Amino acid sequence: MSVGFIGAGQLAQALVRGFSVAGVIATHRITASSPNTELPTVQQLRKMGVNFTTSNKETVNRSDVLFLAVKPHIIPFVLDEIGPDIEDRHLIVSCAAGVTISSIEKKLQQYRSSPKVMRCMTNTPVVAREGATVYATGTHAEVEDGKLLEQLMASVGYCTEVEEDLIDAVTGLSGSGPAYAFLAVDALADGGVKMGLPRRLAVRLGAQALLGAARMLLDSEQHPGQLKDNVCSPGGATIHALHVMESGGFRSLLINAVEASCVRTRELQFLADQEKISPAAIKKTTLDKVLQQPGVTADTVGVRTRGFSIFNNTNPRIKKN
Repeated sequence: MSVGFIGAGQLAQALVRGFSVAGVIATHRITASSPNTELPTVQQLRKMGVNFTTSNKETVNRSDVLFLAVKPHIIPFVLDEIGPDIEDRHLIVSCAAGVTISSIEKKLQQYRSSPKVMRCMTNTPVVAREGATVYATGTHAEVEDGKLLEQLMASVGYCTEVEEDLIDAVTGLSGSGPAYAFLAVDALADGGVKMGLPRRLAVRLGAQALLGAARMLLDSEQHPGQLKDNVCSPGGATIHALHVMESGGFRSLLINAVEASCVRTRELQFLADQEKISPAAIKKTTLDKVLQQPGVTADTVGVRTRGFSIFNNTNPRIKKN
């Protein structure tokens, strides 16, 4: 088995590192592509022994399992490019927030009648083999394909299958969740520093508190509310602290954050369906595709008319109006 990543950013790096540590696949059997060879993540992938290329087509040809690890609004352009190269052996796994299986299948069915597509939502703690991943199976994917993906993702954390209509909510909860946790640790550390602790110690203690609490919860059959109550002694310091958090709307903030992330995920699907891209995103798609968008010209995006394709090694011809 060989694995490919279209997109060589943080997610690709985290998954590759997790797969490597878990020993499920050797890095020399992994290929990643990106138009930007100067990304820090690209340098790290190369150091790990991953085959790197600027050609998406090369990544497709060298892979059996193909992860789409690019921004949602880039997906349609990538699919148009790689569609003719997709074969029966390929399992396409989209990690793009909000992009539905049906939209990917519809694109690929222009080139192949039964593309095997799956959609997953994971998170960056896969790098520490503590990720949280859910996946949904497409129309033409087989049971064995699901087992293969679950084998890969379970090696880097928790993994389970869900109905696709739940994935947007998962994005808001565990997909974006690590950012909420990092913000919480940062704020806790600020509190510790305010009260006299050295910054390094404050960060470590805050992180360890969240890590320990998470482990207690996962190892216990108790409700998190009960575990919270167990920490609060009558008239003690913790219950006074919780009163301050409740007064500040702590619960509502987290609920609203999950909702906001979920809603934005659905907006990203709408943008992907429009198949439009902003000039600011020019480095993430083929130049000629960008220039075909209404109101976008070589002058408006500040490039020479003799452009180049950043997704392959050939120079596309730019159509004249």
